[in-house]
Amino acid sequence: MPLFRRILIANRGEIALRVIRTAQEMGIETVAVYSDADRTALHVRKASRAEYIGGSKPAESYLNAKRVLEVAKRTGCDALHPGYGFLSENAAFSEACEAAGITFLGPGPEAIRSMGDKVAARNIALKAGVPLVPGLEEDVSEERLVAAAKQVGYPVMLKAASGGGGKGIRIVEQEGDLLEAFRMASAEARGAFGDDRIYLEKCVIEPRHVEIQIMADKHGNVVHYGERECSVQRRHQKLVEESPCSVLTDEMRERMGESACALARAVGYVGAGTVEFLYSNDQFYFLEMNTRLQVEHAITEERYGVDLVREMIRIGAGEKVSQPGTPRGHAIEVRINAEDPATYFPSLGRIERLGFPGGPGVRLDAALYRGLEVTPYYDSMLGKLIVFAADREQAIARCIRALRELRIVGVMTSLPVAMRTLQSKEFVSGNYDTSILERIDTTSFAHKEVAMLSAAASRFLAAEKVGAATAAATGTAPAAPAWAVLGRQKRLWRTR
Repeated sequence: MPLFRRILIANRGEIALRVIRTAQEMGIETVAVYSDADRTALHVRKASRAEYIGGSKPAESYLNAKRVLEVAKRTGCDALHPGYGFLSENAAFSEACEAAGITFLGPGPEAIRSMGDKVAARNIALKAGVPLVPGLEEDVSEERLVAAAKQVGYPVMLKAASGGGGKGIRIVEQEGDLLEAFRMASAEARGAFGDDRIYLEKCVIEPRHVEIQIMADKHGNVVHYGERECSVQRRHQKLVEESPCSVLTDEMRERMGESACALARAVGYVGAGTVEFLYSNDQFYFLEMNTRLQVEHAITEERYGVDLVREMIRIGAGEKVSQPGTPRGHAIEVRINAEDPATYFPSLGRIERLGFPGGPGVRLDAALYRGLEVTPYYDSMLGKLIVFAADREQAIARCIRALRELRIVGVMTSLPVAMRTLQSKEFVSGNYDTSILERIDTTSFAHKEVAMLSAAASRFLAAEKVGAATAAATGTAPAAPAWAVLGRQKRLWRTR
């Protein structure tokens, strides 16, 4: 018998599809939910059943906790997987699921609340013996802020207590800019999270962003699945991730892993979670804990040969967490974002053509299809390209090869920036930090790629329309699509 009879996936896109596939393998029925904008989405087609929950805006659908829970109860679901984003870190929603007798496949409400409040999380980490960046967490008035900044030394970083997604963050280089930055960060935090509390941290110079994947069960067992390097970021958003981190020693890796597990034990954590650290000069410092499955979980799965979604379902049903196997090889993930690679502004439109990569060690987690409308309502991430190889050098080469094979025509994507990063001397050396994209000339590269791809795509689509019209008028079979017009992209990338 399956562990659960039916699971509702309270999400959309590639993560909804990801959960559906694992549930199917486990013999569990799935219920998808969808908004107006997602009526034809792949997760709607692949689930056992799909239910409409509201308008295209997230507040009208995927963030409508009452509506989602009503659907779960009406369709007889005995478990709910929140994916990431939307309601995944909503303590009240986790609580409501419990009250309704539906297993929330994630941590309990108290763990979500304590780790979601960055100030409370720092205090818990301190008690658990997890290293912290020096700073000021409580009673942050303007007067105390100035004194604390002088004490820890500039530069300092201001962060929203309820922050996430890079919002409510300001780096301050000198005292004269501190109070204005404090007011701006408070206003941004109030608008984004309804909470204007700000705390201060010493700004770690040239840090690497390294995170530990943990899994905990209802019996008090906590394990970790090693680390992921997430330092390639733009605007505090990750773009390229890899595992393992190329500069960690085994001793440092184990220390970070044990610190992550200690934090999870301190809050009675259950399910999948990620503890994020800053690493600099052979020291690591607690950054935050994400109380959900991470976007980049796939590279951990590739190295450890584990299905983390399956583990979440098993643990939710009361089973004990599986002990991690021996990690192997190297994995890299590239996020595929619908955005202008030169400006990082969202790119909207209709996906007209797709070409997926393949071959050994290549995995594409995406809910892409021809005709997909990329709308302004949701996150710009379209999917993730994941590669696995025996070592880092081969993984980089494989990822570049897969990127060359990947075709998305109709919207601009961040792939040119990822390509430039993977080919840069700094990334190849493994000696990089969170400011790597500031040193790589991705802008001029991206502008050239965007212009070239736009022209090639226009020629391709125009040629296809002419061919179709000619075939219709003459009654002959249409000519084969002129994919050759995109060949120049391949040649140009090979010369870089």
